[in-house]
Amino acid sequence: MHRFRFRAVITLDPLEPRPGALHPLASQYRNHTHALMIKASPLRYAGSARCFPAETCWDSAGPLRAGDRAWVTVTLTDDDAGSYFDAGQQFTLWSGDEVGHGTVARRVFTDNSPS
Repeated sequence: MHRFRFRAVITLDPLEPRPGALHPLASQYRNHTHALMIKASPLRYAGSARCFPAETCWDSAGPLRAGDRAWVTVTLTDDDAGSYFDAGQQFTLWSGDEVGHGTVARRVFTDNSPS
């Protein structure tokens, strides 16, 4: 599996009940969280959106809370990540339900060697 890292700006949705939606599993996320999955559609071909397990980190030591906006570094370990994430790509933050959204600013690192 290849590691893929990018910088993005994310916004966590406020904790307001939405009709038919599940409540978010957490009202806050500690730094270096694995609790948020990243859901995105392929960049260059028609296809279904996919969820990716991710590590999400930010510069502040404090947790992110519902309604916060932050610059983050996202690390994925997946051979197909490069087909889903590039500058300008929008994505959804998922934690049992949609809990926010984000936009990729730039790729930071791609490990192209097999592990």
